[in-house]
Amino acid sequence: MWNLVCPRLYVESIFAIPLDDIWRRGIRGLIFDVDNTLTGWRGKELDAETLQWFGNLAERGFQICLVSNSGQQERVMAFGRLLNVCAIPRAYKPMGRAFREALKKLKTGPASTAVIGDQIFTDVLGGNRLGLYTILVVPLSKREFIGTKCVRLLERLVLKALARRNLLRNQV
Repeated sequence: MWNLVCPRLYVESIFAIPLDDIWRRGIRGLIFDVDNTLTGWRGKELDAETLQWFGNLAERGFQICLVSNSGQQERVMAFGRLLNVCAIPRAYKPMGRAFREALKKLKTGPASTAVIGDQIFTDVLGGNRLGLYTILVVPLSKREFIGTKCVRLLERLVLKALARRNLLRNQV
């Protein structure tokens, strides 16, 4: 059971992801959550550091797709256009449909793709179910959907249990 909710890496933010290490592991595709991973919940802009970092990803040769549960379809698609990457809104994570669609768009397989997000029960669970390399980041903001706030209580318990079992790598 723990392997379904345990991320392969747990880092402070996207900027702490060891890009050289994951490239050496054969990761070529990156699937990013949007809210509280790249911008605050319902944020309308990406900061300059994030934009520059995504430019670096492209230069390194990573293929990128945004996969978001947000119902704000145009907002998610606008981020995709801004970053020049594919985007899939209304993903219904942890269901596999959007992850499989992202793999097709990226032209990568599960073993060569990582999913990066701030939630265990959407990003990590969904990615692990399909055999993707999962990276959990600390949420950018405490502001979020009321349902997510409730799930965060259970998530904190899971993180503590994983830490007690020494299952978290690159702990924050």
